[in-house]
Amino acid sequence: MAEAPVTTRFFVKGMDCASCVSKIETAVRRIPGASDVRVGLQSETLSVQLQSEEAKQAVRAAVRSLGYDVSDVSPGGVPPAPSAHHHPDGDGHDHRDHDHGAADHADDAAGHSDHGEAIEGAWWRSQRGLLVLATGALIGLAYAANTAAPRAGMALFLLACAVGTAPVALRALTALRYGSVFTIEMLMTIAVAGALWLGAVEEAAIVVALFAVGELLEGVAAGRARSGIKALATLAPNTALVETVQGVTEQPISGIAIGSIIVVRPGDRIAADGTIVSGTSSVDQSALTGESLPLTRGPGEAVFAGSINAEAVLRVRVDKPAQDTLIARVARLVEEAADAKAPSQRFIDQFAKWYMPLICILALAVAVLPPLGWGEAWPTWIYRGLTLLLIGCPCALVISTPASIASSLAAGARRGLLVKGGGVLEAIGKVQQIAFDKTGTLTRGTPVVTDVVTLAGDSEKDILRLAATVESASSHPLAVAIVARARDTGIVFDTVPSVAVPGKGISATVEGKNVMIGAAARIGITAPDILARAAALEAGGKSVSAILVNGTAVGLIALRDEPREDAVEGIRRIRALGLRPVMLTGDNRANAEAVGALLGMEVRAELLPEDKLAVIRERAALGGIAKVGDGINDAPALAAATVGIAMGSGTDVALEAADAAVLNNRVGDVATLISLSRQTMSVIRQNVALALGLKGLFLVTTVIGATGLWIAILADTGATVLVTLNALRLLRMRIP
Repeated sequence: MAEAPVTTRFFVKGMDCASCVSKIETAVRRIPGASDVRVGLQSETLSVQLQSEEAKQAVRAAVRSLGYDVSDVSPGGVPPAPSAHHHPDGDGHDHRDHDHGAADHADDAAGHSDHGEAIEGAWWRSQRGLLVLATGALIGLAYAANTAAPRAGMALFLLACAVGTAPVALRALTALRYGSVFTIEMLMTIAVAGALWLGAVEEAAIVVALFAVGELLEGVAAGRARSGIKALATLAPNTALVETVQGVTEQPISGIAIGSIIVVRPGDRIAADGTIVSGTSSVDQSALTGESLPLTRGPGEAVFAGSINAEAVLRVRVDKPAQDTLIARVARLVEEAADAKAPSQRFIDQFAKWYMPLICILALAVAVLPPLGWGEAWPTWIYRGLTLLLIGCPCALVISTPASIASSLAAGARRGLLVKGGGVLEAIGKVQQIAFDKTGTLTRGTPVVTDVVTLAGDSEKDILRLAATVESASSHPLAVAIVARARDTGIVFDTVPSVAVPGKGISATVEGKNVMIGAAARIGITAPDILARAAALEAGGKSVSAILVNGTAVGLIALRDEPREDAVEGIRRIRALGLRPVMLTGDNRANAEAVGALLGMEVRAELLPEDKLAVIRERAALGGIAKVGDGINDAPALAAATVGIAMGSGTDVALEAADAAVLNNRVGDVATLISLSRQTMSVIRQNVALALGLKGLFLVTTVIGATGLWIAILADTGATVLVTLNALRLLRMRIP
């Protein structure tokens, strides 16, 4: 009886492009007893269903044979943080079989079997750097010796070819063994061998050197692209100062138990998500949320790992383990999103499947048909055919989209914008309408005092003092707002016992006077002018509390859930992008329309969750629509929208419920998210045009004999480096 398949996860070190994923998937799928193979590039994980321990060992062996390091991830565990597997020099793994091309090498699609090491440190210490230095030195010596001793110079050119081509040829053979025929290594090996056969020894050596330089540049660019995402995981420190019975000791954050107290000194980064026990200080959360200004945090308030304590010592109770902090979850979400292929990337992968075989057929035709059909010189047309092989490699085209997506996701995460995948990133920029929840999304989510009306000659401060005294012991949102307004105004008031009067309001004895607060009509006010003034305030979407002192109306206090400070500007920016905003809310119509008038947007009020869902479906049929909400009561509408965007400062719901999340709770950040998507798609289009344009240009010049082998290498590697660097612009691009 066969064993039941078990899903097993591995951590794979050394992957640096989408073709690494294809190579590993192709090799693992061929293993008996292995199925459902999934490889994550940014998360550096391999997930596979295995039926036996033998299959598990075979997977390890296959991955290692491809030149990658592989280690187990315990069931239910979390793979090591990216920073823990940082390899700045790119040394320590072989990368012999790193093809860069089609999505499925089982179909012999084109590839670039060594896209280059992800070089994030000193390039001259990497394997690629050493190869460049060696070939460059040999060619320099060859030119120096060529005048005095031509034979010695020729020998040095040949030695440079051997040194530079040997590792390339080995990688080509390894790729061929695993089913990848049309790799740049194979084409490069054939081209160099052909050039040597034609007697173009000097040119062959230059081609080898330029190829090594191109791979080095690609490796540096790849390292920079990945470091944009890796940097997220390095924000939180690895150790923390922990209070123990022996005193304060430094401990690894991975071993600190929930409930422990850590000490954060001024200038230190907070090591864990937790709650402040003692101390008040300014906390810089810009690395997590993009918020430019430090926030004052004190006892009872939450702080996040990776934030910087700016002023005073804080004692923080640890609330979450290291692998579940906000910054850790953000890093994982970004990595997983970068692993997911966008529609444009899937199209390009499919395109690459038939593109390179077609190029190879064309190169063969160029090399053979003119000599056979028209008696042209064989060496000339074989040379042009070899050049065409190098020109045709689709490396730049294949990397154009994933490099842009990864850079965009990292740029968004730095601004507190999380997007779950390239497909979502593409869709955000295409939406034509955007629907907002009201409470907690467009508004603050808590009422504030907007008007204080005096009726009997008392001052506004007198009215607020009386109201705050009565409401001081209440936890009702309106009471909290009145007390907060009094304190902000600098009013001193006492706390007195109060009594709730069912159906009316709340009363208390203040300075020997009976004070009652409640709706005007409910607490017995009959004066038409006072009722009219209260009604006028209510027509503006405000809740109105009247204050009676010994039965006489002395004042009115109006409260409303006001729009966020940035809501007006945020909605203006959204309109400027050509989108139509609409408010969908379950709140009463007067309240909703008052807020809508302030923001200048369409309002649909008094909606149940199913009503919101119906509106989203109706409008989605007319074009793409995004839904922005808190991720809880709007879950059905978020799921039904083309793109669901959750607002929330790092809440689990905000991170998990929707397609994207705005961690800062800023309406303007929704416009930024849309702009980021559009700029990303613009960069992708630029990269595709650049890759195809250069290939097309040099294909023509090669056929007519205007360009040679070394130009072909520059065209291939240069285009790859150019599109990668163009993608990296997204990391620093100003997003309006």
